[in-house]
Amino acid sequence: MIEIRVSPAQFEYDIQSLVQAFYVGHPFCINETAEDPYRILTVSYDNGITCRLCDREKKLFEEHLPWEFSDRRETKNALKKLLYRILAKDTKTELPWGNLTGIRPVKIPVMLMERGCSEEEIRKIMLETYDISRDKLDLTLEIAKRQKQLLSDVNYAEGYSLYVGIPFCPTTCLYCSFTSYPISSYYKKVDRYVASVIKELKFLGKKQNGRMLNTVYIGGGTPTTLQSSQLDTLLCALKSSFDFETVQEFTVEAGRPDSITEDKLQVLKKYGVSRISINPQSMNQETLDLIGRKHTVEQVKSAFYLARQCGFDNINMDLIVGLPGENENMVRHSMEEVLQMNPEGITIHSLALKRAARLNVQKEKYAEMAMENSNALMNLTKAYAEKMDMKPYYLYRQKNMAGNQENVGYSKEGKEGLYNILMMGDFQDVWAVGAGAVTKLVSSDRKEGKRIDTLKNVDLYMDRIEEMIERKKKWL
Repeated sequence: MIEIRVSPAQFEYDIQSLVQAFYVGHPFCINETAEDPYRILTVSYDNGITCRLCDREKKLFEEHLPWEFSDRRETKNALKKLLYRILAKDTKTELPWGNLTGIRPVKIPVMLMERGCSEEEIRKIMLETYDISRDKLDLTLEIAKRQKQLLSDVNYAEGYSLYVGIPFCPTTCLYCSFTSYPISSYYKKVDRYVASVIKELKFLGKKQNGRMLNTVYIGGGTPTTLQSSQLDTLLCALKSSFDFETVQEFTVEAGRPDSITEDKLQVLKKYGVSRISINPQSMNQETLDLIGRKHTVEQVKSAFYLARQCGFDNINMDLIVGLPGENENMVRHSMEEVLQMNPEGITIHSLALKRAARLNVQKEKYAEMAMENSNALMNLTKAYAEKMDMKPYYLYRQKNMAGNQENVGYSKEGKEGLYNILMMGDFQDVWAVGAGAVTKLVSSDRKEGKRIDTLKNVDLYMDRIEEMIERKKKWL
């Protein structure tokens, strides 16, 4: 147990994120007394910033930085840099992303570019402020420059994007903590759920009438757990509620191969869906069985080639690095299999141990199974992306990621996921409907955002749909 004491209480999220990155597997508590703690970290802000690290018996490291606290952002950066230095000394470890704890690292160089900073200036700021490694800095800058180019003809400042959440899945995966409900238990409620989502869509469509809609993304869960008739009803209402004249990308996250059928794919084509995802996560059958995917490697291939036959020419595939028991040879095997299919895009996820996921809740059960990731494995996946003529175009991070790595989206030229760029970069408002969907409204300088949540519980969402609409109404 790591005991963290912060006085006065502020920046706790950033402090705990760094602690968890350095002391992987150790639980922590903040401003509570731990029984027999492994480390005690004290952070105080009296006459400057002081960080003190002790073990059970003695003080190990202490550093003090005189500070005048006039700028909150600068204060946070100074604290993280000071804390990073102490934790790196104690663990004799350097993190690939340095002291960066936010989920959108690419946003930093993008905004510096918008301020007119040169690449040399950006590199200097990133290295000195965040202690980021040079290879991650290179990756971040490559993506930032690509995003600037890709968005050069997108009027995102005046437009917005739309997210539609379908929270049902065939099963709940071992690593998953998203709002998802097994379709086998909820199939009698799906029609009512679709009707509730349509009610939100019709309201939002009227309020956004005349405003430019740039991208639409239907995610989940697994949207293709809906029956083809339910998909048809949903997409018909969506297209009739919003003006798609300016929509540059319409994505449906088909996701689980065992939910994909020809009639569902034909419905997606009927309504002009331009981009889909088919997500194996791994192409090793023993891993699929372990994580609860309930589909086979052959079903992944069958679903992919069926989508090709139905005319889809922009297919993305998700893979996870760091799954229990997977080694380098198994990751290489997955990449070889994907290489043979040759999709337009792949997203490489680093396993993130979510608090509510079974993989974390029942971690003793999987304690002997390695969950590893590294620069070497991420570089391996990048090399395969290059074999498929793909380049990285978006990136984001999460807490507790295996190997302190990242999630990276790669695509062939012209097949990039614009929604991913716009949403992850906070380039514009993203309005969201459905259970657990979160609307995010960004400030004019894109430095701050306002969240509008909807209830995660499907039953409560349906029962209180008028309230969900009211939450949006006061911000429109």
